[in-house]
Amino acid sequence: MKYTVKEVKRIFLDYFKNHEHKQIKNSSIIPENVDSLLFINAGMAPIKNVFTGQQIPESKRMCNMQICIRTNDIDSIGDRHHLSSFCMLGSWSVGDYFKEDAIRFATDLLTNHFNIPIEKLYATAFSGDEKRGIPADTDSEIYWKKVGFKDNQIVKCGFEDNFWRMGDGESPCGPCTEVFYDTGAEHGKSYEESGYFDDKKRYIEIWNAGVFMQYLQKEDGTYTNLPFNSVDTGSGLERLVMTLNGFDSVYETEVYKPILEFVAQNAKTPNTQSLRIIADHIKTSVLILNAGIEPSNAKRGYVLRRLLRRAIRHIRTIGAEPSLILEVAKRTIDNLIECDIAPDWNFSKEEIVAKIMQENDKFSKLLGNGLKEFNNFISREENIESGELKPELVFKLYDTFGFPFEMTRELAEENNIKVNEEEFNKLFEKHKEVSKGDIGKVFKCGLAETNEITTKLHTATHLLQAGLKKVLGDHVSQKGSNITDERLRFDFNFERKMTPEEIKAVEDFVNDVISKNVQVVKEEMSYEDAQKSGALGLFANKYGDVVSVYTIGEYSKEICGGPHAENTGDLGKFKIAKEESSSAGVRRIKGILN
Repeated sequence: MKYTVKEVKRIFLDYFKNHEHKQIKNSSIIPENVDSLLFINAGMAPIKNVFTGQQIPESKRMCNMQICIRTNDIDSIGDRHHLSSFCMLGSWSVGDYFKEDAIRFATDLLTNHFNIPIEKLYATAFSGDEKRGIPADTDSEIYWKKVGFKDNQIVKCGFEDNFWRMGDGESPCGPCTEVFYDTGAEHGKSYEESGYFDDKKRYIEIWNAGVFMQYLQKEDGTYTNLPFNSVDTGSGLERLVMTLNGFDSVYETEVYKPILEFVAQNAKTPNTQSLRIIADHIKTSVLILNAGIEPSNAKRGYVLRRLLRRAIRHIRTIGAEPSLILEVAKRTIDNLIECDIAPDWNFSKEEIVAKIMQENDKFSKLLGNGLKEFNNFISREENIESGELKPELVFKLYDTFGFPFEMTRELAEENNIKVNEEEFNKLFEKHKEVSKGDIGKVFKCGLAETNEITTKLHTATHLLQAGLKKVLGDHVSQKGSNITDERLRFDFNFERKMTPEEIKAVEDFVNDVISKNVQVVKEEMSYEDAQKSGALGLFANKYGDVVSVYTIGEYSKEICGGPHAENTGDLGKFKIAKEESSSAGVRRIKGILN
């Protein structure tokens, strides 16, 4: 039987729904309540707080398919099964069933519904960690044997492999038990023959059948018991489809195969690694762009820029036209929909492709000269010291030609040359200090940092507040804001969800003012005079004797200490990416500028 992506997704979710699990919605890839994550990297991340009792779950039993992004896997893209974005099939028990039922469900689903012979499956169990005071998970060993696993099909693993935690910060965590599929002797010796469990080639993980949430990891690295026990499971959809069909790699699934074939047809010198990198990176870029993230040199925007620029370089490597990236993006969007693994679209296909085109145009002009400069650097003996390219040259490729550090490292490795990331980072920090002076600190008005992007977004919040007052009523006022170089977040008092018509009316108001190229005028005056002039002020008891008042024509007048654009025409197009509840009686808008 050939398993399609749609079919595997349906079988998994139907199985758990038939066992009283409620299917919950796929969340945004941008974490809402997990500050330590750039992107959602696991199915449980959006519902992290239900395991600590801080949030009431939709049901004690849940399941879903969650789109995830894992940035630590980018350098591994091109092998059989690593992806920078993937779909996680997951199921959860929150204070309900625990280890025995989780293992029973896993075995039943894999052997009776996906028809995998039990002798092809191996399970891992946590061996304990005396230093951290965490005992071995002997219960899981017992339950695996109870459902038919033999002793040599159960592998004991330590903390790094079989104790799951979200990161180094405070989070629910616990021992886990993973299920591996034996891909056969052609991929290496068996566990029984070698005594080594080869989880890189021969044995492929297809399901973390149970993270047993028993502990809370504290900030200081200690562990305490959670108020109740829970189960978190996760299976990569693409990898499961690969396994069920006997494919050699995830790139043979219909998520990637048609894209790879199209790229190969349009390449003069195709190679497997480049084709896979292009298909993977453009898919992940589409997902990040759809979440409202713009290419930049910081945080999520940097990941996006790195992915796009790496894809652009590999398009050049295979001898394809630079514009190929646009057609690949279009086909990727269509294919996500066809496979039934698309996100909720915040932007149209045309809007997403236009963003890719901007980055492609920007980088393609630099790429040729940058590659020429790189080759020139490595051809001179004086530029290589102890097999390492001088850090100042690595930084020049970044600063002058827009090469992400990782791209230069990859190019260097292809030529058996090393680069020093620590020294690069020192040069980068020095560059920031020189160019920004003291403005790397947290600023007033909700700005995490001050740069051209955040300045424009901050100016847009003034227009947003004016638009909300016009559309929803003058009683609406700001309750807080946060601005990064990726988006603005604006909280305001309002008792209900905004209608689509109201959202559009506010967007139209902001964009109308932008289109009129209105000057942003700054005046300094006493707080009393500012009040008399009608200027809005959020912090009445926090202003000094003299305040700055920013006026945008007849549309906005606010007391503010943050940086502003000089003209609304500099802002670009404004879009409300999301409108949601923040707290009782307070709504939250996330907006971006195109």
